Amino acid sequence: MSPDIQTRSFDFAVRVVRMCAELDKSAGVSRTLSNQVLRSGTSIGANIEEAQAGQSKADFISKMSIACKEARETLYWIRLFAATETLSAEKLAALQSEANEIVAILTTIVKRSRDNN
Repeated sequence: MSPDIQTRSFDFAVRVVRMCAELDKSAGVSRTLSNQVLRSGTSIGANIEEAQAGQSKADFISKMSIACKEARETLYWIRLFAATETLSAEKLAALQSEANEIVAILTTIVKRSRDNN
């Protein structure tokens, strides 16, 4: 597996943390949603790292599948931020695009890993 997904997921997590730090300055719904996206957005890379140390091919596939689910959840929260105008769609566009690409990459990794298992 290319280290590219590891780097991209880490860089993505950094962007999510920065966005959440900005959102946490406000109270209420923004803070609650921020906590949700912070958990899922940083979990992607953590699960990819765990997959690298997987004890078996099945463990690798499991961890990468979890990373993919977390990426999909993060995408949901980003879309919700845009739909509720918690953040402007323009501010979220690049993050949403990267989340979509990460989902696609992880989906491919999981599918190919299962096919080769």
